[in-house]
Amino acid sequence: MGDVLAAWRPAAGEPRARRAGSLRVEHIMGTAIGIDMRDERGISPDALDGIFDWLRGVDATFSPFREASEVCRLGRGELREEECSPRLRHVLALCDDLCRTSGGYFDARHHRSDGAVDPTGLVKGWSIDEAAAMLEDAGARNYCINAGGDVVASGEPAPGRPWRVGVRHPRERDRVAAVLSLRGGAVATSGEYERGRHIVDPHGHRPPSGLLSLTVTGPSMTYADAYATAAFAMGRDGPAWVASHPGYGACAITDAGRIVWTPEAYRLRA
Repeated sequence: MGDVLAAWRPAAGEPRARRAGSLRVEHIMGTAIGIDMRDERGISPDALDGIFDWLRGVDATFSPFREASEVCRLGRGELREEECSPRLRHVLALCDDLCRTSGGYFDARHHRSDGAVDPTGLVKGWSIDEAAAMLEDAGARNYCINAGGDVVASGEPAPGRPWRVGVRHPRERDRVAAVLSLRGGAVATSGEYERGRHIVDPHGHRPPSGLLSLTVTGPSMTYADAYATAAFAMGRDGPAWVASHPGYGACAITDAGRIVWTPEAYRLRA
């Protein structure tokens, strides 16, 4: 959703040793999705092919830009919701639950002007969680998935070192506003990056005020991604709302240029 730069870079004075591994990047869901694996044995090429096939299948089902996608067919009234695939009905149920728990700030059913269902605020995070589970099942233990700036990481890129995840400054493209150390979990950001002010407070029907970006950390990319969207729409109240969910934290950049941390996110500060 936002702009997190995932990379492992040794800090000053640290050795540059790294595990052997492999990196594969493909353009799916309108963004670059990269899987960086650092296990010496790696996983089979067929297993990796299956993961990218899964992600392409998710895009074919959920893309609001493909006329033949199930989401678009549902929006045009060609399908009733009870006729949709189990995966679409599952994602819509997750979206409905998040709409309730966020007080309507996350709403997949009513935020588009044409009234069409659009679960894209959750589906990318959900699909990346599923991809990470597939990596684990294939034997991967030290890996990072970067999906257009949203990151799931596990293990270490080099012995004794965490993954270092940089959050790009929303106003200065060449500046990193914060760096997080991660050995497991997810990082997702919403804010005013390339797409500008595209997130709207659904209650006031205008862009939220008070924040330039909001990064969420936590155990699940499904919820980190969706919480980042909802909390950014809340404006100044967003970080506290994120912190009310056990295991999740927020790092927000205010419109005055200040960085605000909640305890769970601050614990990961590099």
